[in-house]
Amino acid sequence: MTLADATLRAPDRAMLLSRYGGRAPRYTSYPTAAQFTPAVDADVCGKWLSVLPTTKPVSLYVHIPFCARLCWYCACNTRAVHRRETISDYIGLVRDELALIEARLPARPVANALHLGGGTPNMLSRDDLTALFGAIRHVFDLQPGAEIAAEIDPSQLTRQWVQAAAFHGLTRASLGVQDLSPAVQAAVNRPEPFEVVARAAGWLREIGVRSLNLDLMYGLPRQTTADVLGTLDRVLTLEPERLALFGYAHVPWMKPHQKLIDAQALPGDLERIEQSEAAAERLKAAGYVRIGLDHYAREDDELALAAKSGRLHRNFQGYTVDEAETLIGIGASAIGRLPQGYVQNTAEELAWRKAVLAGVLPTARGVALTDDDRFRAEIIERLMCDLAVDLAAIAARRGRTTAELAPAIERLRLLEADGLVVVSADRLTVTEAGRPFMRAACAVFDAYLAPDAQRHSSVV
Repeated sequence: MTLADATLRAPDRAMLLSRYGGRAPRYTSYPTAAQFTPAVDADVCGKWLSVLPTTKPVSLYVHIPFCARLCWYCACNTRAVHRRETISDYIGLVRDELALIEARLPARPVANALHLGGGTPNMLSRDDLTALFGAIRHVFDLQPGAEIAAEIDPSQLTRQWVQAAAFHGLTRASLGVQDLSPAVQAAVNRPEPFEVVARAAGWLREIGVRSLNLDLMYGLPRQTTADVLGTLDRVLTLEPERLALFGYAHVPWMKPHQKLIDAQALPGDLERIEQSEAAAERLKAAGYVRIGLDHYAREDDELALAAKSGRLHRNFQGYTVDEAETLIGIGASAIGRLPQGYVQNTAEELAWRKAVLAGVLPTARGVALTDDDRFRAEIIERLMCDLAVDLAAIAARRGRTTAELAPAIERLRLLEADGLVVVSADRLTVTEAGRPFMRAACAVFDAYLAPDAQRHSSVV
């Protein structure tokens, strides 16, 4: 079978879903967070920080676990707050955590990227932003021209906050939209008129934000393909550089507030894939390049250029052009990656506060990387980013052999027979027909994934 034949084959989606529509990780890391354990604690994290290479730049992530409202679909670590003092106290403790990190670093690292995530970072006051950026710049050499990004809830945004963020160097913003249908918004407790989104985009353009991303979702309760396309038609008038179209992950056993969603109103897997693929066609017609699993970008956007040249990467914020090997996570639940492995702060905010107040790094768990982990991680990342991987080249670079992958290749033969992948010599390619099932292809290389794993989201 040739790649062209497999790509052009009209798939029987119902049959494919019955075979491959189970659950799998999103592979924003490998090993995934499911493999994190308390064996990687504050002492381990401190030792890893103390030997951080001083010649390589790092990236930073700060988690803000607060929202003005709790959206029922949300799987992030956040809570609704209405007291300004709670947020300011949190930022004070973030500054203390930064001091704990500084005390363990061998030198003041150069930082080329900073991502403010949440939650809702734009709930920070201007004084909070000043305190936060002052502490960050004290510990890290945040370079001129560094990418500084923030996740934004349009309904909570003010022009004053945008101006304050611009003063501190904001270059990229991601607006949470999800869906503009009033019925869908009511079903997930997120009322948000298009005019509010357009106003937020306008303010960000005013201060020169060079990259605007819109976060959308499919698979939401009461959502139809017409809703997804109608949302796209409206947001495309804002001319965003990027869009992310995520599949809703219904995991009420992990996020109890999702029980507020009427599970009977959720689209089935066949409807989900139809929504996703219809959106892909609409975005392609509008001139956007499909990137990896769920991102889209203009042809001249650096994300699209990186995808074209094989320089795309994937981390806990999704697809990125960030090439830093080290990501330092700050705040409750924040995940970081150090050369030796992954570390995660305690997710429970009160426990995080107690640790920082006690002068202890709030690391709760993580995983030390083995040579096999690094080998499989590179394969999975390239598949998620490029839809193709040269297994022999990676094996040679890692001092391994492709013979070790024989069980995985054998499992891929069924996907190949169904036109989802092409295996030729030592190269593996995911076809366009197989793109929606990309995570299923990656899962065959996952040495930790149990066949009946239920904690992960649906493949499609």
